[in-house]
Amino acid sequence: MQLRKLTTLALYTTLALAIYAVESAIPPLVPIPGIKPGLANIITLIVLRRYTLRETALVLTARILLSTLLFGQFISLLYSLAGGILSLAVMYLANRCLRGKLPFLTGAMGGLFHNVGQLLAARLLLQSAAVWAYLPFLGLGGILTGVFTGLCAYYTERLYGISRH
Repeated sequence: MQLRKLTTLALYTTLALAIYAVESAIPPLVPIPGIKPGLANIITLIVLRRYTLRETALVLTARILLSTLLFGQFISLLYSLAGGILSLAVMYLANRCLRGKLPFLTGAMGGLFHNVGQLLAARLLLQSAAVWAYLPFLGLGGILTGVFTGLCAYYTERLYGISRH
């Protein structure tokens, strides 16, 4: 990997981690556990639209590992990885199918499947199908926050003239 690209990806990771840190300090917006804006996903969407899946996965994984190390507990690593990996896979497919257009839709798919991934992890860890009762609430929350992060990614790219590398 070229030094310039590696440096840029490291900066994206740092930015995503900083956004995650700020978001962690904000009290929950709704009284349903697990629903949060997911603002660090703005960076994931930008990187996904500008770099390869492998490079985006590298930024996402580094951000999850570092955020867990600095702000979380080990159990949150499992939920974050499950949600993050499934979300990234779905966003990658959506972005390809949509040819890079409609990032708010790509974000909505990512938000929804992030929560599905977390519920899959919870189902495996807790050995209870009762976790699926949260799906309507988490799903709606994921879609709404995903639309928001998708729009933020789109307007951030336009505002700062972020181009493909």
